[in-house]
Amino acid sequence: METFQVKDKNLAAQGHLQIEWASKHMPVLNIIKERFEKEKPLQGQTIVACLHVTKETAVLIKTLIAGGAKVALCGSNPLSTQDDVAAALADSNVHVFAWRGQNTEDYYNCIEKVLDFKPTITMDDGADVVGMLHSKRQNQIIDIKGGTEETSTGVVRLKAMEQDGNLKYPIIAVNDAYTKYLFDNRYGTGQSTIDGILRATAVLLAGKNFVVGGYGWCSRGIAMRAKGLGANVIVTEVQPTRALEAVMDGYRVMPMLEAAPIGDIFATATGDINVIRKEHMQKMKDGAIMCNSGHFNVEINTSELDALATAKRVIRPNMEEYTLKDGKHLYLLAEGRLVNLAAAEGHPSEVMDMSFANQALCAEYIAKNTKLKTKVYIVPKELDEKVAELKLKNMGVTIDELTEEQKKYLSTWEMGTT
Repeated sequence: METFQVKDKNLAAQGHLQIEWASKHMPVLNIIKERFEKEKPLQGQTIVACLHVTKETAVLIKTLIAGGAKVALCGSNPLSTQDDVAAALADSNVHVFAWRGQNTEDYYNCIEKVLDFKPTITMDDGADVVGMLHSKRQNQIIDIKGGTEETSTGVVRLKAMEQDGNLKYPIIAVNDAYTKYLFDNRYGTGQSTIDGILRATAVLLAGKNFVVGGYGWCSRGIAMRAKGLGANVIVTEVQPTRALEAVMDGYRVMPMLEAAPIGDIFATATGDINVIRKEHMQKMKDGAIMCNSGHFNVEINTSELDALATAKRVIRPNMEEYTLKDGKHLYLLAEGRLVNLAAAEGHPSEVMDMSFANQALCAEYIAKNTKLKTKVYIVPKELDEKVAELKLKNMGVTIDELTEEQKKYLSTWEMGTT
């Protein structure tokens, strides 16, 4: 059985430096790692992780190994793997199967290879490992204690499986922890998406009409950071309450079909399919730029874009120019995949510190709780608050504590207006 597969193991030296840099900015995970090294709470567990193979993920993997786990890692997107980091992990004897530029067959083959290590715990970013286990590897499910899910799109898939009665083992929705989605999704996606757009295009955002598809937590972050750089932000939504919130936050809200002719840059992050499609592309102005920060490359209908085009060429790394039949040019970034990971480096280490601290603590929770029911769980409140507490402590921030009188007041109903 293969022990690893990466693009070039000679890249390991640079990868080790990248991991070292990330680790310096992930203090919460390092505190957990120190405890894991002493207590070995994951001893005897085999964790299969399908995550973006970045320098931050490497810090998580080393934390899990410090806790006594055997780990096998594959990438959760064909374009998000940082090859030097993958090489460094292989150099550290981690079972890693990932490289940037995989085709679809490569991608799923790597999932098969990590599953050959017979997991007891799974870690997903998009639920592809869960999907593989439930479709082609059902015989392995009996050995699995539970799993975790990192991203909004994956949680949606898992909840649909639970509702349909198809989910066969318990999953903790790490994405739904406060210390994950309020920070990673908003501040992480906001900064990293803008970073990806700027690296791919080098355009000025100030004064541009910047169209954000959706107004969930990821889209909120994108809108906030685009506005901060001087863009005129337009939000498109299908949910009335989110649309209303976008209006109250000061953004113009309209259907995508109305935004199409006036937008300069379009960024989607909805988790749904065909947010930008043929009728929108036909109305876009010459030079419009499209990108996606949702997990799957389905939000921009690239097959319809190909059908509209008479020619296409790569202008810059991660940017393709499409010439349409009417002569105008549209630009697609990172093949419609996650622009923040394909064209940049993903979320900053400081915010992934909290997300991956949740992952590590949830893996420990699964290992210790052998009677979890088959359902999608939220992250236990005590774990979520522990991550926040550690982060604040490291930042040098102290907060108040409830007095006994205040605790009593909050736990009773007798005291009213006096």
